[in-house]
Amino acid sequence: MIAFDADDTLWVNESYFRRTEEAFYELMDDYLQQHDMQRELLKIQIGNIPLYGYGVKGFVLSMIETAMTVSDKTISMTAIEQILQLGKALLDEPIELLDGVEEVLTALKDRYRLVVATKGDLLDQERKLRKSGLGHYFHHIEIMAEKDEASYLKLLRHLDIQPDELLMIGNSLKSDILPVLNIGGYAIHVPFHITWAHEVIDHHIEHHQFKSAERLRQVLAMIL
Repeated sequence: MIAFDADDTLWVNESYFRRTEEAFYELMDDYLQQHDMQRELLKIQIGNIPLYGYGVKGFVLSMIETAMTVSDKTISMTAIEQILQLGKALLDEPIELLDGVEEVLTALKDRYRLVVATKGDLLDQERKLRKSGLGHYFHHIEIMAEKDEASYLKLLRHLDIQPDELLMIGNSLKSDILPVLNIGGYAIHVPFHITWAHEVIDHHIEHHQFKSAERLRQVLAMIL
């Protein structure tokens, strides 16, 4: 069984969030400098994860809360409306497949059962998968509230496989790689050029069931 992360592994995601953040910082320029706004938004986002989970909707609510906090609740309704429009535009972004995705999925689909294992808002992730046109490659789609050891073990039970029968491919060392290695699975890291600060880890991974590839196409030589 080979599981793929979705955002920034199959298609572009973080780049759109960064562009939306930049527009938000510009909107809030009268209140705080960009660096301070970035720190405040990240703090509020992380604090809200247990309530809202991951995805655009939680991001929009965190932007609104950040705007209210830094403005001492003096932010105008016009600005709130603009933040909501930024969120709606983010939900409507096109799906841009990353280089080599269909080539890799085509090469693997007849040899392995393929799975999407991603986290985020259910409706948003289902929408992106539908717009991507990739759904027919996958045996199962798993949209997780969090990507931790417990969630991956739940996935293994659902798929009726053992940990060493799972290979996870993804761009986040924190969410896609470490939890899978910790439960006894295999993992290949394919980095994206932008990583959300909350997904960054501060140590190097050395593990006999871990590999790293610069491009998604390179995983074929590691697997086939």
